Amino acid sequence: MAALFPKIPHLPGSRTGPSDTHVSEGRARAYTDVARRGVVVTVEEKLDGSSVVVVREGRTIVAYGREGRLAVGSRNLGRRLFARWVRENERRFAELLAEGERVAGEWLAVAHGTRYELPHEPFVPFDILRGEGRCSRPVLARRCGEVGLVVPHLVHAGGALAIAEADRRLGPRGHHGADVAEGLVYREEEGDVCRSVAKVVRTGKLDGALLADHTGQDHVFCTWPGSSAWLQAALSEDPDGASGTASFFAALARPLRP
Repeated sequence: MAALFPKIPHLPGSRTGPSDTHVSEGRARAYTDVARRGVVVTVEEKLDGSSVVVVREGRTIVAYGREGRLAVGSRNLGRRLFARWVRENERRFAELLAEGERVAGEWLAVAHGTRYELPHEPFVPFDILRGEGRCSRPVLARRCGEVGLVVPHLVHAGGALAIAEADRRLGPRGHHGADVAEGLVYREEEGDVCRSVAKVVRTGKLDGALLADHTGQDHVFCTWPGSSAWLQAALSEDPDGASGTASFFAALARPLRP
């Protein structure tokens, strides 16, 4: 099964997992020290959720996981919730995507390793792709903005930027309501095209630390405007809704921050 969105390599100093890769030293310098001529370096907040993709297939809008599996009918509760949300927003995605395009993003309804009090909807797109090509950040922001979708917070756009300075500008909690911001995404862009991407994950971050299948406890849900009513309705109709609903009401009793 072909992945619909490739894994992003890490910059030096980023916390990595066993299957992760790093960019070359030369590429790292182009992001953080001296940018290549004609290239704009953009830096965004990295979000910690389920990596998902929405594809336009003819007149049909289809929700997938990053790895290429259908979200509808998934054994994963978060993916099933995503499929429902995409179905409810099909018209917006039909306006966003041309035939053969797909939009990749983070689905933040169920907390993975970070909890969010989101000031916006739980899907945050970070790339529009056609084949292997990615559009630039300005194109992404414009097109998503036209259908009311929020993209990751822009930390910087211009020349190369040191990781320490980018992290300082991001701040400890970022700009999407995180308890602790996960990290940064660097992009090299020329005109309307993104040429390369790399990421930085903060030291000490544990992947999936809040997921029910990792903890053996309840699901942890993030919040957003209207999330309470939406989650109650979605969980009541979910095939595994009993456990999800119990987790939801347990989560309501737990504040995100002290």
